[in-house]
Amino acid sequence: MYPDRDFDTERELPANEPDLSSDLELDILLRAMAADDKFLYEVARQGLHSGLVSLADITYRQRVLADCVAQPGVIHDLYDVAVAAIIAEKRVLGWIFRDSPDTLTNRSQQVLEIYVDMFRRLRDIADANAASFRSDGFTRFFAMIAAELDDDYFAEMEAHLSELDFRRGTLISAGLGKGLKGRGYVLRRHPEQTWRDRIPGMNRSGYSFTIAERDETGMRTLSDLNSRGLNGTANALAQSADHIKDFFQMLRAELGFYLGCLNLRDRLLAKGEPVCFPDPADLVTDRPEQARLSARDLYDASLSLSLSTDARAVGNDVDADGKQLIMITGANQGGKSTFLRSVGLAQLMMQAGMFVAAESFTASVSAGIFTHFKREEDATMEKGKLDEELARMSVITGQIKPGCLLLGNESFASTNEREGSEIARQVIRALTEAGVRIVFVTHMYDLASRYYAEHDPGTLFLRAERRPDGQRTFRLMPGEPLPTSYGEDLYREIFGAGDRGATA
Repeated sequence: MYPDRDFDTERELPANEPDLSSDLELDILLRAMAADDKFLYEVARQGLHSGLVSLADITYRQRVLADCVAQPGVIHDLYDVAVAAIIAEKRVLGWIFRDSPDTLTNRSQQVLEIYVDMFRRLRDIADANAASFRSDGFTRFFAMIAAELDDDYFAEMEAHLSELDFRRGTLISAGLGKGLKGRGYVLRRHPEQTWRDRIPGMNRSGYSFTIAERDETGMRTLSDLNSRGLNGTANALAQSADHIKDFFQMLRAELGFYLGCLNLRDRLLAKGEPVCFPDPADLVTDRPEQARLSARDLYDASLSLSLSTDARAVGNDVDADGKQLIMITGANQGGKSTFLRSVGLAQLMMQAGMFVAAESFTASVSAGIFTHFKREEDATMEKGKLDEELARMSVITGQIKPGCLLLGNESFASTNEREGSEIARQVIRALTEAGVRIVFVTHMYDLASRYYAEHDPGTLFLRAERRPDGQRTFRLMPGEPLPTSYGEDLYREIFGAGDRGATA
């Protein structure tokens, strides 16, 4: 996931994640990535909110994902090995008695034997497929497997695990402490046997004693001595097993994100939708004329996934390079909010190192993505809609900074047009002067027309297309704001043409 660090699955999500999830309908996208797997859902959720701002990090992840797209079967095989290792470890008995060195040693030995088998499977996959991968991430991963999991490693591991069977008993050394009590217990390796050692009664040095069969106290004492000798070894084995478990858990998490991307890509391609790897541009904080945003056939992936199998979402082309403000107006239900979500989703996906839902997409990375969409009336009636909108905007202004992207959808439309336009104008002006890029959907003609009259080269005006017969194409075209949103079209659609003469 990263060239220089692990994927942190416990990292806190952005403070505005609930708003992003609600406004951009991220749950639909994440469920497509997860394919009914709760673990993949959480990994996809973390990955989608990566918020990468380094072009090197984005392209690094894009190349890894490109390898996954080219070799999906290998990715599934690697993921299955990681999952199998984690499941097998959980099934090994003995974890309840971790305070017993004997039990801990035995369990750790069993777990390590499982891990050695899983390492062999990883080595086999690497040997068979490493040459087919091109990204830095996979090249380094397979090189690590080849270097660290060689034949000598497996031979040494098997030798050590074989010794842990203690077929010749345990050899423990100790010193004498105060009161002639033992101290410094250490498990020792048995010396190599000669042919004379294998003959019963030959060449036995030292002293020995035998505990009577019914001497329970003697047996407990001997068991206690054995546990003291095994204690250090048991802890070392447990730490080794935990370290390897961490490796498989991280492998599962990182491959899980890419597996989620493959699931999403398969769903979109099955519907005939285009996907592409975006071209990220540098973060812009103080030179808005250098900001990049252009796309071809950019569509709302969440909307597409919500439609029937044979239905596709309408895509849009946009050329907004050098624009700090995009003002979107036009007919009701003309696709304005859908376009807004498509921009937000594409920006999030790009900065997660993913493909995006478009034929092509180029954009400057953002220091953060924020949404301010209209909400329903507060059910508790503790505050009005305008109060709620202003409160949310206050939170946003406390978090937003230069280089961020704000998506506004009908913001401040809950009051009358004159007041709403003035509030929106002051907010937009303050944020753009602070270096924030804004895409703003509005029905307030007073607001849009005043900005249009300024002829600012840094502002782009898009209008939802409406044909003369009232039909919506759901496409956005460059165009001057109009004083109507064609609400009468919706009236006729709902009440019928015969009611045109009805009076209120």
